[in-house]
Amino acid sequence: MTNLTLALDTMYEDKCPHVIVLAAMQALSSNSRLKLLLVGIPEILNPLLITNMHNRLEIIPAKYIISNNIRPLKAIRKSKGSSMRVTLELVKSGKAQACISAGNTAVLMGLAKLILKTINGIKRPALTIILPNKKQGKTVILDLGANINCSSQMLVQFAVMGAVMSKEIANISNPRVALLNIGEEESKGLDNIHTASLILKTIPSINYIGYLEGNELLTGKADVFICDGFVGNVMLKTMEGVIQVILYLIKSTIINNKKLLWCIKLIKPWLEKRISKCFEHLNPDKYNGASLLGLQGIVIKSHGSANQKAFNSAIEQAIQAVEKQIPNIIATKLNILLPKSD
Repeated sequence: MTNLTLALDTMYEDKCPHVIVLAAMQALSSNSRLKLLLVGIPEILNPLLITNMHNRLEIIPAKYIISNNIRPLKAIRKSKGSSMRVTLELVKSGKAQACISAGNTAVLMGLAKLILKTINGIKRPALTIILPNKKQGKTVILDLGANINCSSQMLVQFAVMGAVMSKEIANISNPRVALLNIGEEESKGLDNIHTASLILKTIPSINYIGYLEGNELLTGKADVFICDGFVGNVMLKTMEGVIQVILYLIKSTIINNKKLLWCIKLIKPWLEKRISKCFEHLNPDKYNGASLLGLQGIVIKSHGSANQKAFNSAIEQAIQAVEKQIPNIIATKLNILLPKSD
């Protein structure tokens, strides 16, 4: 692949476009094949562009931002000219191979489904993220908030898509797939989880290992965790908060130790750098960007509070998904598996 074009929705309420522009500059500097389409209000974006890479950077005009407080159905009906819709339309037209937005999740999912359509056989897209686990491997988790209520059929489809993501992006040859449940016993959990489990047991090419509880999420016991969007979103936000608290406590405990204060002052720069290096693999910024799997195009949802480093991680995820052609692989896998089992 010689050319790689991504569309970035630069207009959202939580952050100034300055963060996305800086991340875009960083991405262009590190990848000579990359071209970026910055979607937003030109009068706001133009003053932020201080670069000599204008041949690989283009501003695509948009009229307004979709508010985080607006109801999704109303936002979708009135989305024409919004930065989010224009960004998705660039993928639909083929002018971009993938897009990234940090806007309203529900609106992004609804618009993406409307404009890009789902892969044949997929009922609803799922937000998917890859996180580090205790065994220094990677765990794919879905859904993270795109679908509050999930049928058994949707959970099975998520399992197929998650297995593809694990194999292609995390490089796990035969990923172990588990359903997140309140217990490992067959009798535990809701009916939709039970039915999904029965179906997954009939698909030989899915390495289904049964139910696992939330405490196994990052132990490396499974490579793919499947759950509905309500559980997944609460779980992810809780985990991010806990990790941030742990990193803060580690740094503050060591650096503010009064007994070692005179020594700490001398080695503080080295110590902070060392701590950051040791725990860098746990930094949520490194894993920002959730793939909206199940669409006929590639859409990455960035965290609304993403900083420059975090948004750059989302760009890297989009590049990987394009290079691996994830939607095509999912479509092929579904055609092989689900007609026989669903």
